[in-house]
Amino acid sequence: MTDSSTAPDYEVEYNNRARVPEHPGIIAGWARDAAAYREVAVSELGVRYGEGPRQSYDLFKPEAVKSQAIVLFIHGGYWQALDPSFFSHMARGLNLRGVPVAVAGYDLCPQVEVGHIVWELQQAAAAIWRRYNLPVVAAGHSAGGQLSACLLATDWGNVDAKLPDQVVPAAYGISGLYNLKPLTETSINKALGLTMEGAERESPLFWPAPSGLVMDAVVGGAESAEYLKQSRRLTDVWGLEGVRTRYEEIDGANHFTVIAGLADPQNAMTRRIAELAGA
Repeated sequence: MTDSSTAPDYEVEYNNRARVPEHPGIIAGWARDAAAYREVAVSELGVRYGEGPRQSYDLFKPEAVKSQAIVLFIHGGYWQALDPSFFSHMARGLNLRGVPVAVAGYDLCPQVEVGHIVWELQQAAAAIWRRYNLPVVAAGHSAGGQLSACLLATDWGNVDAKLPDQVVPAAYGISGLYNLKPLTETSINKALGLTMEGAERESPLFWPAPSGLVMDAVVGGAESAEYLKQSRRLTDVWGLEGVRTRYEEIDGANHFTVIAGLADPQNAMTRRIAELAGA
């Protein structure tokens, strides 16, 4: 028998809004900062990549492109909340370093399943590659971390035989979820509807590792033990299988403040993603 007193309480570990009671103010700040950046940025808003109501991305362009790739930023919200309009300013730091950034939207659960969202982001990355003939660096927060890792591990020949092997050569997961099985025991799963089998199927931790490619997994130092474990385990497991992995804790950051640095061109997170994009 296992000692239930030592087992993690997944509801407590994964309920970030309960863990960070000031989250409404942080999210409202995102919306304000994003709207302000849209006012001044050179952008193309609502570029369609599919038929679904949310299947579009907002492209934010630097004054001069200095990168060899486009960054695809994928927002979080446990696959069931938020949209790109909260995250436009996540492109600011990279734009100021010469990197174009597409902030992707996607349909949400329970209207679609998590597996469908993975497919949607594969279509988004493929559409960007076809349009610009440039590789895509996937950078995602929370649920977006899962989607970024899935893009890195995608067999692109199965998406479209005309695509190159490495549409996405590098991914940067910020407080990502790479093993979805624990979520089946939480209230988060009410909208997701994941079975244990489905959770394993959509967990990049259990996909064939994208050997030779680059996966960074960073996480806020003030986040739950489960969130730290999620990123550490992916980098450990994939690292042993030939992926060039990197794990980092952002000192003092919680699940919502961890992405703040992306608005700043001098922030270490921004500089690292720019480096992955060849800037």
